[in-house]
Amino acid sequence: MQLAWHFLAAGPEGQPELRDGRPLVVGQWYKHKGPLVMCRSGYHASICAIDALDYAPGPWISLCEIDGTIEYGTDKLVATRRRALWCYDATEVLRLFARQCALDVADLWEMPDIVRRYLETGDESIRDTARYAAGYAARAAARCAAIVAAWAAARDTAWAAAWDTARDTARYAAGYAAWDAARCAAIVAARDSQNATLESMLLGSTPTGKED
Repeated sequence: MQLAWHFLAAGPEGQPELRDGRPLVVGQWYKHKGPLVMCRSGYHASICAIDALDYAPGPWISLCEIDGTIEYGTDKLVATRRRALWCYDATEVLRLFARQCALDVADLWEMPDIVRRYLETGDESIRDTARYAAGYAARAAARCAAIVAAWAAARDTAWAAAWDTARDTARYAAGYAAWDAARCAAIVAARDSQNATLESMLLGSTPTGKED
């Protein structure tokens, strides 16, 4: 038995659905028949929550039990059996996580006050102003190594909320100019710490308020 993370999108009724359109039933085992093919056939999940974000179609998060035949890849697995222990809409958690990771690298660049205020409060009334200020400051410092390092540390965080405003928060805070440096070595060092933070936040916001 293996525990792993899996993100889902909501269907027309606003509830989480599997990728084939079936509604997710928490506690129910889903069984795959036929060969397992990574990224194509079988039930997928990731050992680390931050890896699961790279494949997230939406903000609904579930902690799953994985059983049966399991094949492991670099950042995800595929198996013949999977069931969700719980599932909830983690939109607000992901927004908070994105802002926190952007704040973690705030000392690496000259962050405008309005940007810091938005990252610290999440006040949507100042988001657009903060985004413009951050974008302007980042472009002005595009050749600064600190900005490159900041984006390297925060890039995957930005994707974490790619479907909502959190993406813009982290992306503009680090600067578009550093996008091409997203895979530099600094992100490797930051990823483990970010994953520990993300998993703690996700577990702390489960329907029961604790890990099952």
